[in-house]
Amino acid sequence: MLDTDSERQSLGEFAENAYLNYAMYVVLDRALPHIGDGLKPVQRRIIYAMSELGLSATSKPKKAARTVGDVIGKFHPHGDSACYEAMVIMAQSFTYRYPLVDGHGNWGTTDDPKSFAAMRYTESRLTGYAATLLSELRQGTVDWQPNFDGTFDEPVTLPARLPNVLLNGGTGIAVGMATDIPPHNLGEVAAAAIHLLDHPDAGSDALAEHLPGPDFPTGAEIITPRDELKAIYAAGIGQVRVRATYQQSEREIVINSLPYQASAARIQEEIAGQMQAKKLPMVTDLRDESNHETPVRLVLALRGKNVDHDTLMTHLFATTGLEKTVRVNLNVVGTDGAPQVKSLVGLLNEWLGYRRHTVERRLRHRLGAVTDRLHILAGLHTAYLNIDEVIAIIRGWDEPGPELMRQFDLSETQAEAILNLRLRHLIKLEEFKIQTERDELAAERDRIEATLADPARLTRQIRDELAADAEQYGDNRRTALVERAAATAMSKAERTPAENITAVLSRHGWIRAAKNHDIDPTTLNYRSGDGYLTSVRGRSDQRLLVLGDNGRTFSLDPQQLPDARRQGEPLTSLLAAPTGTGFVGVALGPDTTRCVLAADSGYGLTTTLSALASRQKGGKTALQPARGARALAPTTLTTAADESQIEVCLLADNGRLLIVSLDVLPDQARGRGNKLITLAGGDDHTSSERLIEVRIVTTRDTLIVTSGKRHTRIKPGQRDSYRGKRASRGTLLPRGFRRKPSLTIESTS
Repeated sequence: MLDTDSERQSLGEFAENAYLNYAMYVVLDRALPHIGDGLKPVQRRIIYAMSELGLSATSKPKKAARTVGDVIGKFHPHGDSACYEAMVIMAQSFTYRYPLVDGHGNWGTTDDPKSFAAMRYTESRLTGYAATLLSELRQGTVDWQPNFDGTFDEPVTLPARLPNVLLNGGTGIAVGMATDIPPHNLGEVAAAAIHLLDHPDAGSDALAEHLPGPDFPTGAEIITPRDELKAIYAAGIGQVRVRATYQQSEREIVINSLPYQASAARIQEEIAGQMQAKKLPMVTDLRDESNHETPVRLVLALRGKNVDHDTLMTHLFATTGLEKTVRVNLNVVGTDGAPQVKSLVGLLNEWLGYRRHTVERRLRHRLGAVTDRLHILAGLHTAYLNIDEVIAIIRGWDEPGPELMRQFDLSETQAEAILNLRLRHLIKLEEFKIQTERDELAAERDRIEATLADPARLTRQIRDELAADAEQYGDNRRTALVERAAATAMSKAERTPAENITAVLSRHGWIRAAKNHDIDPTTLNYRSGDGYLTSVRGRSDQRLLVLGDNGRTFSLDPQQLPDARRQGEPLTSLLAAPTGTGFVGVALGPDTTRCVLAADSGYGLTTTLSALASRQKGGKTALQPARGARALAPTTLTTAADESQIEVCLLADNGRLLIVSLDVLPDQARGRGNKLITLAGGDDHTSSERLIEVRIVTTRDTLIVTSGKRHTRIKPGQRDSYRGKRASRGTLLPRGFRRKPSLTIESTS
């Protein structure tokens, strides 16, 4: 039989209502601060419980366990560890800009905020700043509610004299929403609130003149541009970039402040990891010299005087926790009890409304107390004026109270006050004191009534109280506001000091690099059946290209080449070259280095090393030889010179030499190129003659032609007979040098 008193509800509706109730509980009672006092319920209960225990800033501290016991036993029936952790956060000077709890003992460190000692070992009391939340508590300023079991009353909010919600900020995660309010400077927040009192229509830009950005307790600097900060405060949501600060000397960099909630130990691990991976060769040592007086002092010892400090720090900002993003989400529980993301203007306006209501309640409470006291003083004054009659009534009547009320037209409260007088107060001096007190209270009553009746006067009082508290508890800004460019990590070439190297390529395509230029690559040890092919000199921070016989160019990092003391590594393991590719030469130099690529068919092109570079391991097609033709080793100009003073020497296997000016060869990024020299028999594999060497020289260089054991020198003044137009046949070398000739250069630069 169905119970008529029961309620029928669908499972979906029940689940929806249950989850909604849970979500609102988490939002309002756990995660989000109230706009009035800037506290979550557990924080408010801790502060109130400490005040009830008499733990003011001037009292002797008590065990934290005593406070936690009172909080969870009377107001907050949850876990003691969570309650204690909330208490710890309010005591950490590196978390709260203006701590509410004065902790004695181990309350955590910046490296590990949760390394605090157990509550049975620590002691605590309230800070002086906490008085801004509590001093008006018993003055009728806030509403009260029963605690969880109805045995005590607790304040719904605390009567904050300052916008603590902005000063200390806070974080929290609720159901479907979160809050991230950064801390701010008291003086700046008070100035913005005062400006808003004086100019109710002020916008975000006007407030930004007084409140330019957050002020973190750990210092550092905010590098977010001012316009972006204004936009964040206008929307109530955004991100702020915070960067560590440092000092520098010739051989050291000292990091003296870290971003908000950044761990020095974690940053040390990140830097040390890069040092171990040899990504910071310019840093020789990392020391942590932090102590109690200097909470942050990380020292980077540098390898030499020529290290670019700013470039190094920019790299560390981009790759470590020395720079971080702090979220801003001004999501608070408003005076209407609803959570909402508010702009800075909206938040301050609503808090000022809360403060105005609090001050009005305080004044009305005080006015009531003053009025009651004046009423009692009026009765006492009547008694002093009729002291003999009053004494007679007291002596002659069993119940003198009603008779006093009847005879002197007194209220019950006044009659009770007269009956409670001590005999020693029945002197003339007391009558004078009563009159003086009446005059003072009457003047105070008139001032309060005038303030309550005049909104402008009430506003002035709120402004004066804000200014006074800012003067008493305010301090200088700790976090500088500096607009800086975004941090970028150094490239590997920038991180590694450049040095002279000689890249060596063997006939079978094995490559390696030797430090400096004083090595003879022909004397190196090669694998069995292999030998020296070619080498090139340059620096480790320059571009290295390898040319295949099919005309494809491949890029390599010179710093990744194996040491020349070993036999090297095959290019096939470093590159994704097509099967069957043979490697004919290498080029090394700055990106602007001029380069000539040619095929043995007599065609070629001029370009720069940067145009030949490829980011792909498979390389790129630069030269496209004719069918059956083969690319020759690239040739580059290693010295800077006027192009009109640069020539290209073309040597064919028929013993002909042609010298043409470089400026007659047009630039071409890729392709077959132009005809450099005419060979007998055609331009493809049917030709009976082949181009065998191409060299770039200056007009001051000497050419050395070798054939077998014989050699001859062609000095700069002897070149005219070999100079000709591009694509001509060239001039025969002297007899005895026409069979298997080779060409080397003796540079005079």
